[in-house]
Amino acid sequence: MRIKWLGHACFKITSKNGIRIVTDPFDDNVGYKLPKVSCDIVTTSHNHYDHNFTDCLSGDYTIVNKVGNFYIKDIAIRGVHTYHDEEQGAKRGDNIVYVFDVDGKKVCHLGDLGHRLTKAQIEMIGDVDVLLIPVGGIYTIDAEAARDVCESLNAKVIIPMHYKTKPLKFELNSVDKFLEYYPYTKLDKPFIEITDDMLKERHIYVLHYE
Repeated sequence: MRIKWLGHACFKITSKNGIRIVTDPFDDNVGYKLPKVSCDIVTTSHNHYDHNFTDCLSGDYTIVNKVGNFYIKDIAIRGVHTYHDEEQGAKRGDNIVYVFDVDGKKVCHLGDLGHRLTKAQIEMIGDVDVLLIPVGGIYTIDAEAARDVCESLNAKVIIPMHYKTKPLKFELNSVDKFLEYYPYTKLDKPFIEITDDMLKERHIYVLHYE
């Protein structure tokens, strides 16, 4: 599979059979270029403008925006209820973590997760091969909490998201603190091809925003 970072918490995941999943598309107030891409499935973790702007997408896509188990175009999807903060949603509301079964690998997108996972949530999500994780703090988990989540889900390929970059219009922490915890590779491109060899040990891959 190929995973392309479109900015912020938005990724395009393409299976070997060409099924395209887009996560958390954002509107033009965020700072990144609008993710005007075609897809088959789109997931939104919560209803904030920087995560739910599906109008920019094209194609005959299905929107998944709730908790539950779904099977769409040969892709199994599980939505797990979490919160956008550490006070059970009192500050910023609910958040949905999505787990995708793509090409026999488990890909987890944490959305705007705002807390360490509970035992029940960890069991529902299970071990993951690829983890798309917010690390910028302020509105989500910070670098230290992100490390704990990586450990609890036994993630191997870790792709940070939702952190401060030059295009982003609002304040978040940079990715740098998170990179202290595991070996990492900074790529010079916005996409990565996931191979079986990459799943042997934990490693961070920082995708380049173009």
